[in-house]
Amino acid sequence: MRRTSVFVTIAFLAGLGIGYFGRSAYPGMLQRRTHAADLAAIEKLHRADVEATLTQDASALTNLWSDDSINLGFPGPPVVGVNAIREAYAKFRAGYPEFQVLKYAPDYKDVQVADGWAIEVVYGEATYKMSAKDNPVSVQSKGMRVLKRQSDGSWKFALVGLK
Repeated sequence: MRRTSVFVTIAFLAGLGIGYFGRSAYPGMLQRRTHAADLAAIEKLHRADVEATLTQDASALTNLWSDDSINLGFPGPPVVGVNAIREAYAKFRAGYPEFQVLKYAPDYKDVQVADGWAIEVVYGEATYKMSAKDNPVSVQSKGMRVLKRQSDGSWKFALVGLK
């Protein structure tokens, strides 16, 4: 029985040593895995953004934003905080109940990720109707987004400025 305990202890210590040296020998490996996970989670945010924009689901649109976010896309001063953004969406929807997005095609360029933050350049094309009787309007935009990693590993908008 003593031999088994010694063997298990030696195997355990050897595993710790191999893990420690393996990790220190390839420090970039963990960073690459984390970066890949961040990019995948950011892509998930992109898909949710497109879906929420096309459906104009106010709850889904609001869920894209971090608690302390800033939206520069509404007329007037910046809209600060997720509650104010929720109210801005509700006010817009009340003013334009028939508003419909027919096309929303963002093109993300140059996504840079560092320390729980990401910056991306966005070019986009959209087509929308303010009401059922209005003709469709097509627009092109460009802008920058700052994204913030959440505690669960997901990403949300922290600052959006489009032109």
